[in-house]
Amino acid sequence: MSEPRFDCLGARPEPYAASPTMDFRLRITDPSPVHAILLHCQIRIEPQRRRYGPAEAALLGDLFGEPSRWGETLKPLHLAGVSVMVPGFEGSTEIDLQVPFTYDLEVAAGKYFAALDDGEIPLILLFSGTVFVRTESGFTVRQVPWHCESRHRLPVAVWRELMDRYFPGSGWLLLRRDTLRALHRYKSEHAVPTWDDAIDMLLGEARGLKEAQK
Repeated sequence: MSEPRFDCLGARPEPYAASPTMDFRLRITDPSPVHAILLHCQIRIEPQRRRYGPAEAALLGDLFGEPSRWGETLKPLHLAGVSVMVPGFEGSTEIDLQVPFTYDLEVAAGKYFAALDDGEIPLILLFSGTVFVRTESGFTVRQVPWHCESRHRLPVAVWRELMDRYFPGSGWLLLRRDTLRALHRYKSEHAVPTWDDAIDMLLGEARGLKEAQK
């Protein structure tokens, strides 16, 4: 029985989305005349497939622990799961798979992306779904085999370009309400003009305290 083949040709920021979205260009090949494919795709990060500089390793400690343990802790991270209806085609077709990205540093994928300085992000796209095939007597239905997959190395620069469209030169943190209220009080008591300045002052105080304890 014939089965489809999936190849990821590249990725680019989606220019018109309401939130950070990456368009992954897929080429789908099938020897049978396809009426439609109800396609599901799970995308995972494969952190073990690249090297990391010292600064990156320090920031990745939250996710993977000390580098001495990375042989055991560098496990795939879930990025997204998306579905799309692929229109009919014969031979091959190309589509854009729109994948939402997060800048939330409470999410593992967000922490991982934010820790990288340059290079590429190793991704694997795992496919499943239902293929509707035209026949002389009508249609037949078959499943996308579970072994269908494609790998893509997403440049960190492309991810940064995407985030700069929505959060130019900045990011965001989710804080508990009581923490945010305490930070607000600190900002007001010290007449600090911006939230960045308030956090810089607190970091400076923490560094000073650490130096005094040595």
